[in-house]
Amino acid sequence: MINKFLDLGNRYAKESSWKDFALTKLCLFAMGLMVGTQVPDRYKKPVIGTAAGMFVLTYIPLMVKVCRIALGRDKK
Repeated sequence: MINKFLDLGNRYAKESSWKDFALTKLCLFAMGLMVGTQVPDRYKKPVIGTAAGMFVLTYIPLMVKVCRIALGRDKK
């Protein structure tokens, strides 16, 4: 099972461009910001809301590509 996930990760890396990796970085940054935000309470809701929006907007296209690769339907 683990080998299948590792193979999927390798195929994803081979078939990805710098744009896909930039989306991955933004997605992880947004998730980290939501988890570890240390801003004053009055700014916390807008910061978390913006980070959550960025996370969703980057996560969806990344997972669509992963699913296409996993199912063998990747078309650029």
